[in-house]
Amino acid sequence: MNLKLDDFIYDLPEDRIAKHPAKERAGSKLLFYNQGKISHHEFKQIDNLILDDSLLVFNDTKVIPARIIMHKDSGARIEIFLLEPIKPSTVHEEVMNAKTTCTWKCMIGNAKKWKLDTSLKIVDLDLTAKRVGQDEVMFSWESELTFSDLLTEIGKIPLPPYIDREVEHEDEERYQTVYSKMKGAVAAPTAGLHFTNEIIGSLKERGIKTDYLTLHVSAGTFQPIKSENISDHPMHNEQIWVSKQNVESLLNANKVIAVGTTSMRTLESLYWYGTKLLSGIDNFFVDKSDPYTLNAIKREDALHAVLEKMEKTGVEKLGGHTEIFIYPGYEFQICDGLITNYHLPGSTLILLVASFIGEDWRKVYESALGNNYRFLSYGDSSLLIR
Repeated sequence: MNLKLDDFIYDLPEDRIAKHPAKERAGSKLLFYNQGKISHHEFKQIDNLILDDSLLVFNDTKVIPARIIMHKDSGARIEIFLLEPIKPSTVHEEVMNAKTTCTWKCMIGNAKKWKLDTSLKIVDLDLTAKRVGQDEVMFSWESELTFSDLLTEIGKIPLPPYIDREVEHEDEERYQTVYSKMKGAVAAPTAGLHFTNEIIGSLKERGIKTDYLTLHVSAGTFQPIKSENISDHPMHNEQIWVSKQNVESLLNANKVIAVGTTSMRTLESLYWYGTKLLSGIDNFFVDKSDPYTLNAIKREDALHAVLEKMEKTGVEKLGGHTEIFIYPGYEFQICDGLITNYHLPGSTLILLVASFIGEDWRKVYESALGNNYRFLSYGDSSLLIR
């Protein structure tokens, strides 16, 4: 399928981009798209819109203060943006708890001023950052602090590039979901920013089931599509973690609603991992081409394959990586609904929404623009039911 980027562009006025969060998490607007029909609500009403037999799946990743500003002796400013851990482990939680040393793949701002195999220092914390590769930085320190402790001291919350302002105190709380737990994301799963503990409690009181998995959002989520043929766009690799409880919950669910595109990517990746297991490929890595080259099987068969793998190996959680690319032509295997914000024109996330509800994505975005919705990470929300 030769998809053209121009077909996924819309006009987004600058003043519609939310530069700050709403005063209250649940005070945002909510567009409800239900099988072609659109209605408008406040987010706090979402518990009345979700069907009783639904399973809501949340991404419990936690944003780390991944922007580190350091200076050379000359005064030159170097910005280090953490992307993914390399040593002593590629598992985010393990590296965040590392002591004395760790190495990360990074984006380096003003890199031409920082030569390979030279170091920068923060004397107060006895911290050294050594550039050991074009995009690799090794951190070392003498104290008993964990790397997570150090980041709390020196790092900044990595707001998206379209929120072109300095980080403020409120961002430290509001750019995290109330249920964030597993440290490792460099961007928030923004659909979840609207939820409060009270709303989640109200959903549970109604008997609506909830579950939590993990996808550590990478900076690639903001990478613009430059390929003339959309399917040629290189997708970013993201680390995911799913539990035995996740799989069992999905097997028992009638309707699955993904809270955010990150949860959706994880859920659909889980299906394709199960499909690969049944075809004899025991590698929890979903390539962007897999959904378009592998033969689809029954959802239950794929999930049972994953469950059997976990039971055989005696683990409660499985970690893997995904480069899944969901664009029009994709056949959804797990998700029946999606809660999501409004995304950049011509982005991979617009493609995901378009693949989920078809050409009606334009109707949804036109309705949101016409009703003064706020857009992007700190903007308003939508509940989409196919």
